[in-house]
Parts: sequence; structure tokens; C-alpha cells
Amino acid sequence: MTVLVDPKSLPRGKRLDAAALAQLFTVARTHTAFHEISVPEELLREALDLAKMGPTAANQQPLRALFLRSTQAKERLRPALMAGNVEKTMAAPVVAIMGHDVEFYNHLPFLFPHVDAKSWFAGDPDFAARSAAQNGTLQVAYFILALRAVGLDAGPMTGFDPARVEQEFFPDGKIKANVIVNIGYGNDAKLFPRSPRFSFDQMATIL
Repeated sequence: MTVLVDPKSLPRGKRLDAAALAQLFTVARTHTAFHEISVPEELLREALDLAKMGPTAANQQPLRALFLRSTQAKERLRPALMAGNVEKTMAAPVVAIMGHDVEFYNHLPFLFPHVDAKSWFAGDPDFAARSAAQNGTLQVAYFILALRAVGLDAGPMTGFDPARVEQEFFPDGKIKANVIVNIGYGNDAKLFPRSPRFSFDQMATIL
């Protein structure tokens, strides 16, 4: 028998108010241009510390981040970018290369000590790579929301050559480049009108 419980009685905290939802979702935008204001390192640390709390399968936490702040560091990335992404990336206060560790399973005895989870992946590189990509991408999404939560704006993109990024920044082959996120304080004057979104019924079915 189904027991009806008032959701307000559950000890999971309050529903976010409209202002918080706006900052994270309904008003927040993907930015391609940023004000020339430096981003404090403590905000990058805070955002990543928030993002790591999101769920991943068996607490894998495969996300690895490389933050490019100097002109010299960003210039190393330039040859790997699609032409349309060069100017905005070079101008961003911070550029984050978000990758995932395909050998994440070596850390599972610490991260997930309840069972021998390392053995699930250690002998199956294809399974490990797929799981790292899935869970690493989840963590990128958490990170974007965390940036918004600490008052920053993000411009995520996949228009780059992963192999060239990995050759330049992750030559040991253990980390695969996934998403690049430009970070700063977005310039609203440079935004396009918001693009359409599907309705619930266009996206989902309840059975």
C-alpha cells in the first residue's frame, strides 16, 4: 500500500526559491564573452569542491581539471580549438580543460571502500573508459552549476580536437579531454536571445 507523505515533512531541506533557481537554471546563460575582471582562485576551488559532491557511480570521481589563467597557457591550447572558438577562449579570464581519468579505478579502494570495486574495471579497459566518460561528463555538468552557484558564468564547449589537447596537456594518456569551459563574469550585452527548449511532453513519457 502506498503511504502518502507530505514532502514538506521530509528532512531534505527547503525547495530553492525563485532567485536561486534563476541563478542556476532559468535566467543563467551560456556566455561567449566576459568582462575583463579576474576570477579569484578561491572561487574556482569552491566550485570544484561543490561539484565533487554530486553523485557518480561507485563514487568514481573521474573528473580532472586543468585551469589555464595565463596568456602563455591559453596559447598552448589555441592550435586545438575550432576557428570559431579561438577568440572567445583566448579572451576568457579562465579556461578550464575538463577531462576524465580512465584509470580512476586505482583510487576506488579509497573512494569506495565498501567492496572491491577496482576489480570491476581494472581488467576491462573498454568498460572503464566508458564509465569514466559517463561519470566525468556528469561531473562537468555539476561543475557548471557550481560555477553559477558561486557567482561566476560559464561557456562550455566541445569544439576542439581532443587528441591535440591530450598530446599537449595530458601526454601520459591517462586523462581524456572532454569539455572546455570558459569562466568569468559574463557580459550580458554580448548574449544572443535564448534558444528554444523542448516541452516536458516532447522530452519525456511517464509510464
